[in-house]
Amino acid sequence: MDIPEITVADKRDAQQAVSTLVMGFAGDPLVRWFFPAAEAYLNSAGGLFSAFGGVDLETTTIFSSKQFEGVALWHPPGTHVDEDAIGEKLVASVSPEIQDEVFAVFEQMERYHPEGDIWYLPLIAVDPAHQGSGLGAALMKEALKRCDEDGLPAYLESSNQRNISLYQRHGFEIMGEIQVGSSPIVTPMLRPVGG
Repeated sequence: MDIPEITVADKRDAQQAVSTLVMGFAGDPLVRWFFPAAEAYLNSAGGLFSAFGGVDLETTTIFSSKQFEGVALWHPPGTHVDEDAIGEKLVASVSPEIQDEVFAVFEQMERYHPEGDIWYLPLIAVDPAHQGSGLGAALMKEALKRCDEDGLPAYLESSNQRNISLYQRHGFEIMGEIQVGSSPIVTPMLRPVGG
């Protein structure tokens, strides 16, 4: 099998990246807990991913395959997610019955997020039509080269337990477990320098 070529996408391609995220997260336990109905998911997920992934920011690094079959949105050191934008999207789109639990999950995620210079992976996804082709591993490998060149650790939260082994193969270690009320489990993971 050929190793997929991964590049850093141009910011003008951000919408293509978000579209791949919407496809790739369609079965994600956490995101579908936010939006259990298909119509709500399709109408709201893209806006949430844009806010959480920071694709409107010049500082977000978008790693992608050539045709955007897979994408990974990384926040380089010194950048942060826009918590206000995320909060607005959640209030506008998540059922009021679970909003307190949703915000509690995000608060716990923030508590695990390491301080200092670090690369942060808020979102990575492969279009289901291309899963199993090595894209997830290729996306991780390419981005982690940058982390290693910078001599910095990397951090993520896995919202899908099936993906934990992929992250562990790339040097990430489980830091704990987040679960609030009816929420699925979210697993914060840290990759030490040089993983």
